[in-house]
Amino acid sequence: MTRQAVAVAAWESLFRAQVAVMRTLAAEFPSKEISLNEYDVLFTVSREPERRIRLRDLNRHVLLTQPSVSRMVDRLVSRGFLDKGTDPTDGRGTIVELTPEGFALFRRVAHSHMDSITKRVGDTLNEEELTQLTALCDRLRRGES
Repeated sequence: MTRQAVAVAAWESLFRAQVAVMRTLAAEFPSKEISLNEYDVLFTVSREPERRIRLRDLNRHVLLTQPSVSRMVDRLVSRGFLDKGTDPTDGRGTIVELTPEGFALFRRVAHSHMDSITKRVGDTLNEEELTQLTALCDRLRRGES
């Protein structure tokens, strides 16, 4: 096989594995209060310093279009899980911040969601394989050779 064919086969395998894992995790998602995509937004904001992030940076971290993220943020704000305000360093920007209620919800859901992840991923691969998978995915994300 050529290098190109091997790269395409690896990509397809990675993509198909991601789809299969995500379908399982979505089917087993443990919350009726928030969706998996809403959880992803809360998760992303929770990992930021002071649990706040510029909206445009949030858009870079999730697999939704910018208008979808904006609408989702507005829904999460209206439900009291996020606050939204103007960036004090740049009035054109918007800051999204996790509220205490949003963080509490995120933590409740995260514990059950981690169990599903562990069952689907952690019980399939051993610790060495999980470490290797993490390193490989991190390299792919950064675009390193």
